[in-house]
Amino acid sequence: MLLKSFPPMGIYETLFKFADATHKYMGDPGTHPWAQGFPLTTQLPGGPPLPTSVDITSEDLMYPKADGQPPLRQAIADYYNHFYDAGITADNVAVFAGGRPALFAILAFLLPDTTVALEATEYTPYWDVLRLLEKPYALIPSHADNRFRPTEADYDVSPLDGTSRVMLLKSNPCNPTGIETKGDALKRLVDQYCEPGRGALIDEAYEFFGDPEPESALRYIDDIDATDIFVVGAATKGLQVPGMRVGWCVAAKPYIELFRNYSSLGMGGVSRASQLYVTKLLEIERVTQARKAVCSFFSSQRERYREGLSSLGLELFTGHGGFYHWARLPDGDTGNALNERLFEHDAGILPGRLCDMSRGPDGGPSVLDRMIRFSFGPLTAESYESDIEILRQVL
Repeated sequence: MLLKSFPPMGIYETLFKFADATHKYMGDPGTHPWAQGFPLTTQLPGGPPLPTSVDITSEDLMYPKADGQPPLRQAIADYYNHFYDAGITADNVAVFAGGRPALFAILAFLLPDTTVALEATEYTPYWDVLRLLEKPYALIPSHADNRFRPTEADYDVSPLDGTSRVMLLKSNPCNPTGIETKGDALKRLVDQYCEPGRGALIDEAYEFFGDPEPESALRYIDDIDATDIFVVGAATKGLQVPGMRVGWCVAAKPYIELFRNYSSLGMGGVSRASQLYVTKLLEIERVTQARKAVCSFFSSQRERYREGLSSLGLELFTGHGGFYHWARLPDGDTGNALNERLFEHDAGILPGRLCDMSRGPDGGPSVLDRMIRFSFGPLTAESYESDIEILRQVL
């Protein structure tokens, strides 16, 4: 082989195992996609309908602009200015083919003398990307003993030997735990990482799923052009269109120029048709309705499954954001073993070990072996009884 081997990211590892065991794709009709990180892609109660078409002209068949089409970049800026008084312009926005390419690009261009600081329990691709890019990183305590809730002092990370600066990498609300940093605590965290020699990459994929309302770090940044803060969002979750593959990064203008240059060689821009579609989703009146509907529906689902999973003997550590439950299995059971039984019912969860940023590359034991991430994102309200019954049988 001319290329070095690299395994699939943790979520896809689970999807591929499911496909091998069932000869089905998790998410197909009749399956129970509790490992999947996508929301319902149908209209929610009280929510706006999802457009069924976009008008395309011959101009829209041309190459897209490397940093995103101006109408979408302006719509993203207008969104953050309207809801968070962010004080940004379209020149602070770069468009990517989903959230993960934005995360990858930011981490790939980090100066080599930078320590990445992240919680020990985090979004699975962070582990893969840091390993692939060989970035030095320091772990912030996030485990069962502190209920996966680091203190403010825990975020005061010093550079590792051989480095001189620190970049915080954080999903907020956290995937997989659903724990949010918001309000004054988020402001203090932003202020801390606006200091010289510090920066932060805040992954806000689950912004809409906060309870009682969405929150963004951009509310607490006075002048993003004077910071090394990067806020990443996407249409994937809150706007309910994962298949459109549209994400974005809000950052200082020189960084947006860097991402434009990167796109010119590494991405070639993002589908203009997808950008047209997402621009429609961000119309202020529509997105106001969508934010309320997403928050209301998924908050009710979170509480419903909180009660059901607890009744089955799972110990829950879940926060009030996202569309996952973060749970510990009874003694002797592991996420991998549970999946072997669930696959027989065309169901599957994400084993918690795949969210362990301290695990080794050899698949050995993890401190999160007994943890699972249960996704209620793609589940209709009508599936609850059958979901709980399957879990009751395998547990």
